Amino acid sequence: MRPIPLLVPLAFAAIACGGGAAQNDPGTQNDSAAGVVVGPPRVAFTDWPQFGYDVSRSSASTAATAITTANADSLRRQQVTLPGTVDASAIFLHAVTIAGKSHDALFVTTTYGKTLAVDVNTGAILWTYTPASYAAVSGSAQITTSTPVADPGRDFIYASSPDGHVQKLAVSDGHAVWSTPITRLPSREKIASPLAFYRGHVIATTGGYIGDAPPYQGHLAILDASTGALLHVWNSLCSDRQQLIDPATCGASDSAIWGRAGAVIDSTTGNIFVATGNAPWDGTTNWGDALLELNPDATQLLGNYTPQNTDQLNETDADLGSTSPVLLGNGFVAQGGKDGKIRLLNATAIAGPVSHQGGEAQVVATPSGNDLFTAPAVWHDAGATWMFAADGGGTQAWALESGQLVSKWKNSNGGTSPVVAGGLLYVYGSSGSLRIYQPATGQLVTTLDCGSGHWNSPIVLAGIVVLPEGNSNKRATTGLLDIWRLP
Repeated sequence: MRPIPLLVPLAFAAIACGGGAAQNDPGTQNDSAAGVVVGPPRVAFTDWPQFGYDVSRSSASTAATAITTANADSLRRQQVTLPGTVDASAIFLHAVTIAGKSHDALFVTTTYGKTLAVDVNTGAILWTYTPASYAAVSGSAQITTSTPVADPGRDFIYASSPDGHVQKLAVSDGHAVWSTPITRLPSREKIASPLAFYRGHVIATTGGYIGDAPPYQGHLAILDASTGALLHVWNSLCSDRQQLIDPATCGASDSAIWGRAGAVIDSTTGNIFVATGNAPWDGTTNWGDALLELNPDATQLLGNYTPQNTDQLNETDADLGSTSPVLLGNGFVAQGGKDGKIRLLNATAIAGPVSHQGGEAQVVATPSGNDLFTAPAVWHDAGATWMFAADGGGTQAWALESGQLVSKWKNSNGGTSPVVAGGLLYVYGSSGSLRIYQPATGQLVTTLDCGSGHWNSPIVLAGIVVLPEGNSNKRATTGLLDIWRLP
């Protein structure tokens, strides 16, 4: 469906590129849009504090949205012009104080590290944080495609930048409380995946850039949310060296931790699951093309898995870690890859510090049999566990039944990372369209027209859908944020 142009783009006022500064920018709106009154939400707003909604990256919100099969095609789009491309997703906090007033605010990070607060009801840009490195990297291949994470106290968010830093930003005005580097070589080690927050820790991962130019190592960084202190680093290559290392001093390179969901956390145990890209694997200190489970402090390896053909995956650049682990519950984990396969693993079968090669409970094809780069969604409904995945050539739904993934439906509509909210399934086709489905049947409810993108994925709030557009590989310094609202 092509949205009726009830709302028109906001004009973006120029923002100075000061070092680590935050600026307020109310934005402007032309006369035809200024008369539109945004009414109160039909249901209460609920926070969407991180990529994937929760720490397990289920991408399945349990909150009411007021968007139904009957009214989804009445959603109307506003486009907000941003000072950069958001090749990721937004997060959202309701009723937070910014510049002394209460706002329902979105937070996004652009590819060159600007982080913005945007009023979801008006599209006004409330503040912009610009890292000191912005001028040096702007327009270059050195980028971030990370999503911020909110502090549970709701007074701060945490965001990354292409200079390899993670910063704590005040929700009230965007000023940086602290900024900590998590790599010694940001020109090689990229912060591609979303940040996570768990029990006072900010959790970040690193990967590499297109072309895999060495040296770099994928690693997991644990920061103290209060002080910004780097508490621990777990390296997926040279894992016996548990500190931030100069990449050139490790004998192996690559093993990027770059999946769309990044670090996935078991909300019961706090254990951290990650997957790595192509690199050597020896089951001792080098863990390329592997799924890994670490304790909450990332000081111990609790479980691991690599396929029997791990050497072939490395030689052919068929990363197992092109997507992050999927926690299905009931003791099962799913892991996709560039080789067009999704492996179902029993968590107990891969437990322990000894290496585990092979032993999958099941192997199924990705929706179109092609590379899986997206983060599947996990939906628990009426006692059933569903998994939804999209790749470049299709979207598919499985149910976990008797320890097996049973296909329920699929189509040939490609997409990015799916989201379930309010009993509906949302899948962004990066060539331009946001499709809404009935999750149990795959029946198409409606299609929302939009522009093209790359890794972008939606979030769904109370009567509102939010989706960034654009592709980080185009190196643009402007971008668009789509906000659909029920009339």
